[in-house]
Amino acid sequence: MLLSASEEDVLAAAEALGEELAAMESDASPAEFQTVLLQCNEAISEETGVQYGDVCGAGGSC
Repeated sequence: MLLSASEEDVLAAAEALGEELAAMESDASPAEFQTVLLQCNEAISEETGVQYGDVCGAGGSC
């Protein structure tokens, strides 16, 4: 499947965010990491209109 440039940009941004979060997780306290993760999820939901909690249930593999 070929992706449009905008889809590739979105995937690249998501991958970069994931890498930054993984790096932060090793240096931050669990509470700090949880706060940043929730803020990221809120920002993503505001930008995309997709509620992360509706897509990925607790304990899921998302």
